[in-house]
Amino acid sequence: MCRILSVSRSNYYYEINRVDREDETDYDKAVIKAFLYSDGNYGARKLKIGLTKIDIPLSRRKIRSIMVKNALVSNYTVLQYKPPKSTPSEQKAENILDRSFDDRVLHEVVVSDLAYVNVKGNWHYICILIDLFNREIIGHSCGSNKDSTLVKRAFQNARNPLDEIEIFHTDRGREFDNKMIDEILSTFSIKRSLSRPGNPYDNAVAESTFKTFKTEFCRKHFEHPVQLELFKYIKRYNKKQIHGSLGYLSPVEHRKTMSI
Repeated sequence: MCRILSVSRSNYYYEINRVDREDETDYDKAVIKAFLYSDGNYGARKLKIGLTKIDIPLSRRKIRSIMVKNALVSNYTVLQYKPPKSTPSEQKAENILDRSFDDRVLHEVVVSDLAYVNVKGNWHYICILIDLFNREIIGHSCGSNKDSTLVKRAFQNARNPLDEIEIFHTDRGREFDNKMIDEILSTFSIKRSLSRPGNPYDNAVAESTFKTFKTEFCRKHFEHPVQLELFKYIKRYNKKQIHGSLGYLSPVEHRKTMSI
């Protein structure tokens, strides 16, 4: 073919290799863009899902190779540190949820947990409320004390009417199981559900969400109050964070899909 077309073989192979190099550059750019869009949180598996949605069919092995070449390291490789846990409640409350995390309706079950963040060398604590229906964060609060007032403010900041919540499930930390929270639950006719002592699997959805939250947000050291950054993160989380349990949709996407 080269002889018939009067094209040198060296030029032919040069052009072929040049196109391949351009494709490689485009793939690199696509992976880097998707990685930055996730704020450095996604690994190869979730990046593959995101790239497939925009018709870029790369294998996880290829994505990992590009990540290594471009020094893209997911935030999930960062080691986390935990402060001492609070004394658990010995109240004999029923575990109403009983690990039935799926097939819940909107606002039926809300789960919660606490996290911590470093602000100018001091620990500040964060409480978030998670709707089991679509793993959406519907309420949050932040403060310097790990107490029931922190949980109360999360309820006060909730976007949805509290009387729509049927069950509130948490672990047995005294921040959740106390008179102040009892009054809130009683006022809005919300049933309390507590995990069994020493059994984190009873609150697995909250634990999973907080693993994400602690890795993506709490790993940072802040030099200023975190309320604005927390609000921005939760907004991004609800709109963009894809979940395998939701068919790789974000909480907001899932809610909108289910309401159609």
